[in-house]
Amino acid sequence: MISFFPHSPVNITQFRPTFFLIGFPGLEAIQHWILIPFCLMYLVAILGNCFILFIIKTNSHLHTPMYYLLSLLAFNDLGLSVSTLPTTLVTFWLGSQDIYFGTCQFQMFCIHSFSFMESAVLLVMSFDRFVAICCPLRYSVIVTGQRVTRVGLAIILRGPVALLPIVLLLQAFPYCGRRILSHSFCLHQDVIRLACADTTFNNLYGLTLVVFTVILDLVFIALSYALILHAVMGLASREEKLRAFQTCTSHLSAVLVFFVPMVGLSLVHRFGRHASPVVHLLMANIYLFVPPMLNPIIYSIKTKEIRRAIVKLMVQLKWRSRH
Repeated sequence: MISFFPHSPVNITQFRPTFFLIGFPGLEAIQHWILIPFCLMYLVAILGNCFILFIIKTNSHLHTPMYYLLSLLAFNDLGLSVSTLPTTLVTFWLGSQDIYFGTCQFQMFCIHSFSFMESAVLLVMSFDRFVAICCPLRYSVIVTGQRVTRVGLAIILRGPVALLPIVLLLQAFPYCGRRILSHSFCLHQDVIRLACADTTFNNLYGLTLVVFTVILDLVFIALSYALILHAVMGLASREEKLRAFQTCTSHLSAVLVFFVPMVGLSLVHRFGRHASPVVHLLMANIYLFVPPMLNPIIYSIKTKEIRRAIVKLMVQLKWRSRH
């Protein structure tokens, strides 16, 4: 770590600085208790998504494009949970707040990559539901396993490739002051505000990236559901309408679980600048921790095929325990 202007009251550090993570300011005395709900969320998220992947892998009738996309969503949620797990546990449990620049850089790269991937997976899943409801006779022709594989590869590469320039550019900046981050994990927008240099490119690139990925994904998801709603309203019987809507409930719930906290976090940053830091921390934690926890629960409850596979597995385990 190289320090410039050592006699200056402002410490400017370049080349591998150390950052400092925080838990909940003012609640340090009960941070060990705060760790309990975080551990429960991590446990549900990791076990739940691993269980979804196991169920799909071991049931051949679930080897269809729809469930391949669900597998990709579960894998993404698993990666997002694992990305934030180490620093959150160390910060709340051991009280160790320092993190080296390289580690912070890698963590922010993973968190933002998985967030962009989640948005893309939900977009492709909305297209899958659109084709299934609006063009059911052509579904097997339009949505094939080969196309899903290509789309999945594009989803996996989109976030990391787009994020690489601004994450690597962080190495060129000097960093001022005490270098205290606002969360128990590293985010690009949190690190860039500590840079003592012109960060216009990073700010504009980051904004453009969000607009042309997450925001655009949300617009196309909304358009897909507008077309789905129009098609469903054209069905003759009430039973057909309910059956069509039921095929979308799991995905629509996952969309709301991901995008509502994201919008809430954006509103807090935009209009709640004078709110308590705990509010900002809470919204950021909800945005990153709640979707990976709720998605496997939603799909286990709402998806009939997943429920049947779970019941079948439970019966097999019960039979084996008796014999």
